[in-house]
Amino acid sequence: MSRFTLQQKIYYILQLAVAMCFIGHGAFGIITKPIWCNYFAVFGIGHGLAYRLMPVVGVLDILAGTMMLIYPIAIIPGWLIIWGIITALLRPLSGEPVGEFIERAGNFGVPMALLLLVGAKQNISYWIKPIKPVETLTGGNLLKVTLCLRITAFLLLLGHGWLNIIERQGLLNQYISLGFSNPAFVARVIGAFEIIAAFAILIKPMPSIIFGLLIWKMVSELFYPHYEFFEWVERGASYGTILALWFAIKANNNLSGNNLKSPVSINFT
Repeated sequence: MSRFTLQQKIYYILQLAVAMCFIGHGAFGIITKPIWCNYFAVFGIGHGLAYRLMPVVGVLDILAGTMMLIYPIAIIPGWLIIWGIITALLRPLSGEPVGEFIERAGNFGVPMALLLLVGAKQNISYWIKPIKPVETLTGGNLLKVTLCLRITAFLLLLGHGWLNIIERQGLLNQYISLGFSNPAFVARVIGAFEIIAAFAILIKPMPSIIFGLLIWKMVSELFYPHYEFFEWVERGASYGTILALWFAIKANNNLSGNNLKSPVSINFT
């Protein structure tokens, strides 16, 4: 079996997560998801024009996601940081709970972690060149990536937990579709669990807890009553955050007795 270095594993996870985020979001533009009209309305755009613009946005997103898979250049995750913040902010700006913005921290946290991993530079030429894992990952750089992923995972779990606590109707519909007779109670229990998990990751992350949360997120995101597959793909940044964090935490634990300022290259079998 081939062996990959730590930075290669984290890099490919984050690369795929960025691509999934773009492609999943773009699919909703092609489908012309009705709720997007609310987000266009923030800019004063009416329903008619919004429905004509949605496929354009969708195609551009899918092209960016596809390019991230076959010819990744730094400007793609760089743009996703900006685009991810804008699209997430449009939710509270259109009247939705602030938790909708916080839950989508992966959309801008994942590309930020990827750029920290590869060592983004300020010169313009860097942003149009292909990116790839660095050959040597310093302990200091590993700590930066890990911190970025920890904060991102904390926010996305906190945001989703918050939406459960306030009994967001979309989540209640999920639990109803699964056959729960008291969806509000289920939402409160899940919300409390996710908020506790969020603080556990922020304060003292442990690989076993992180891996369990990865399974939880990947399974629970399958339960949307509509567009299940596209909803799951769009949330690839959430899974990518948690999985990349799992590798990063294990690496930090392995290096706890070493000088983290020295270059390291670690293999996981």
